[in-house]
Amino acid sequence: MKTKRFLILGILVVSLGIMASFKLTSPLSDTLNLPLEKIKLPKGFKIAIYAHVPNARSMVLSEKGTLFVGNRSEDNVYAVQDTNGDKIGDKVYIIDKGLKVPNGVAFKEGDLYVAEVSRILKYENIEGHLANPPEPTVIFDGYPTERHHGWKYIAFGPDGLLYVPVGAPCNVCDKDNPIYASITRINVDNPSPEIVAKGVRNSVGFDWEPKTGKLWFTDNGRDMMGDDVPPCELNVITTANQHFGFPYCHGGEVLDPKFGKGKECDDYTAPAWKFGAHVAPLGMVFYEGNMFPKSFDNDIFVAQHGSWNRSTKSGYVIMVLDHTGKTVNNAKVFASGWLNKETQKSWGRPVDIITMPDGSLLVSDDYADVIYRISYEANVN
Repeated sequence: MKTKRFLILGILVVSLGIMASFKLTSPLSDTLNLPLEKIKLPKGFKIAIYAHVPNARSMVLSEKGTLFVGNRSEDNVYAVQDTNGDKIGDKVYIIDKGLKVPNGVAFKEGDLYVAEVSRILKYENIEGHLANPPEPTVIFDGYPTERHHGWKYIAFGPDGLLYVPVGAPCNVCDKDNPIYASITRINVDNPSPEIVAKGVRNSVGFDWEPKTGKLWFTDNGRDMMGDDVPPCELNVITTANQHFGFPYCHGGEVLDPKFGKGKECDDYTAPAWKFGAHVAPLGMVFYEGNMFPKSFDNDIFVAQHGSWNRSTKSGYVIMVLDHTGKTVNNAKVFASGWLNKETQKSWGRPVDIITMPDGSLLVSDDYADVIYRISYEANVN
């Protein structure tokens, strides 16, 4: 779907290695051929391509405005800059390449943190060395090495600690090591993982509610129980040592046919919201910007990556949920159009969502290899 001209640019970037960067000389709409007109948004909202990043997954924005992007299949980490303020990321750097599934990225005090499958890396003073990145320091290398659900979303919490999920190394299993199917946190200056949530099959997105400081996270339900079972989840941690059910109870309502014997779903923390089965909720963010209408204040935006093993595909949308405290009141589709329901073919899969300083949203797409910018203008016909 890329034009010949852009393919040449991409090949040049890869061939130059880690120090490579390029600057676009024409709008991305001229170099990419994506059917953005098919995306349906509420009135007044519009979507545009912000940057081309292969297999764009998790994102983090520095205080200076540099966007860092991890991925899963390319094994690279990228940095994106809007050098002229036109709301397009026109300069892209490869920070590192050949890593082991560097999905997660986090930023703190000038340093970039990257999560591989089993270890956490740190790139010091990264914005001073975008064109010539330093060798990373290994902060911690003691996480499990299994690639199944081994990709990680990471972020620094209000407590200054780095939160790191550890997915189950299977579709469904019951491992003796308690670090599997959990969310952990570490002090990057003296790392030793502490488990803060149990029974979490595979969380690839979380955020802290601005008013309460509570951690909310998405969780992907197990496969091979049918098209509509079990639901994927949105959860909130309200107390210490909560267990969210996996592998015994799924979605707060479905006992596992193998591991649920003798268990009760009431013994585990139920989801704050149940999504459809197999929709694969990934990145989420509480909206704190000033661009969107007031009705969206503190709402939760969730990227549904979309199903892979359902007879009729589901997901491939961005949802918006409003809530009161830890109770979600309702959920509705905010953006759709990446999936053609008639042909069952998709051209994009939303992954992560972050809020920009101007109040717009950036959304990564690892299938279309881009990052979108969603903005709002009042009184637009």
